[in-house]
Amino acid sequence: MSAGDDRKELILKGFKLSAPGPEHEARVPKKILKCKAVSRELNFSSEQEMTKFRLEQKVMFKGKCLEEWYFDFGFVIPASTNTWQSLIEAAPESQMMPAQVLSGNVVIETKFFDGDLLVSTSRVRVYYV
Repeated sequence: MSAGDDRKELILKGFKLSAPGPEHEARVPKKILKCKAVSRELNFSSEQEMTKFRLEQKVMFKGKCLEEWYFDFGFVIPASTNTWQSLIEAAPESQMMPAQVLSGNVVIETKFFDGDLLVSTSRVRVYYV
């Protein structure tokens, strides 16, 4: 993830979500909450062709859904590795919760689909450090 304001700064790099079962943990610098936008890059590979690859992402706070995002990637070539980048704009500062309230209470659930077929689910609990 990188800051998407007037400058570009790498804030968090490289954690793997390839194991779909366990809940993962991410330690994210709390300064990310001050960014106007965050650029996220997702690298994925598939042995199978997918015609309608997409993901649904929910940001949960203490079990309650705060935000939902839907992303469509489309066709995935079999035996390929791909990069998907998206820019996520922050809510106004007046609507942001402080890092100490969010830390450990936010779980990002991402579901990966090929059309309507659920391929994998990933959950990441976020700690702001």
